Amino acid sequence: MSNDRESGNPTLPQMSYGRVPGVELEVSRIVMGTLGSQELDQASVLFDDFTEAGGNCFDTARHYGSAELVFGQWMKNRGVRDKTTVITKGAHTPNCNPETVTRELGESLERLHTDYVDIYFLHRDNLDVPVGEFVDVLNQHREAGQIKVFGGSNWSLERVAEANEYAEKNGLTGFTVLSNHLSLARMLEPPWPGCLAASDTASRNWLAERSMPLFPWSSQARGFFAEGRANPANVSDPELVRCWYSDDNFTRLARAQHIADGRGVTAIGIALAYVLNLGFPTFPIIGPLSTEETRTTLAALDVDLSSADMKWLNLEN
Repeated sequence: MSNDRESGNPTLPQMSYGRVPGVELEVSRIVMGTLGSQELDQASVLFDDFTEAGGNCFDTARHYGSAELVFGQWMKNRGVRDKTTVITKGAHTPNCNPETVTRELGESLERLHTDYVDIYFLHRDNLDVPVGEFVDVLNQHREAGQIKVFGGSNWSLERVAEANEYAEKNGLTGFTVLSNHLSLARMLEPPWPGCLAASDTASRNWLAERSMPLFPWSSQARGFFAEGRANPANVSDPELVRCWYSDDNFTRLARAQHIADGRGVTAIGIALAYVLNLGFPTFPIIGPLSTEETRTTLAALDVDLSSADMKWLNLEN
């Protein structure tokens, strides 16, 4: 992965980039999520700030309400399609089938004002559908030039392996990217039904062996490491409590804060640096609500963690 930096404003944290085979542009290591981007004026401020800091990759989905429309209009207004790596997702449960892939991809391209997406994820898996049927339809759209690379979001590694075995046997392209959850904090329960994580050692080793790029959602554990957000005495956010509150995660938080205090950064910056410093290509997706949150997040790019730091943060020693 490249460590080249580029920013139009030297006062902003600067971006790092990595390669995703099959994607033309070098991809910013931090990816701007669009789930909360339902209004153009507000989203444009965040998107403009992100691109000024060198960010060029955006993650959206057909399932995210108006997000595709908002992001597509922003991209058209700024004239930056050729400078942007576009991720979208489709075929979310309960409409997770090959027919929906085709219908929703067409809708997504129209909403995004483009004739192709760089990275396409199946938003969920459907175990009732033979994996080859998904591989077949995704290859059809790839051959038509509508998708550059594709993979699964919230897909088990077993099903990804099965998809790639089918693709190899039939002379087709397989899954080359994945978008499952991963963060320093371990997810106790998924925020939404059908979500899967790749935080465990076996999953991380599987990805490292294949050098498969991971685009982890909730890469900052939905703010668990943000200052003042998570506290055993504070149960005001039921979802945060349900998904992230555990003794182990509070120990991880304390350790992240300890390292942060010595580095002059924030605990959430250390938590994101953990994701960035894993032994395989990671492109964590963030969901800032303000430009200040974006700046705090990008500071993680300048944090180097040793192997001992990584193990200590993850309670491995």
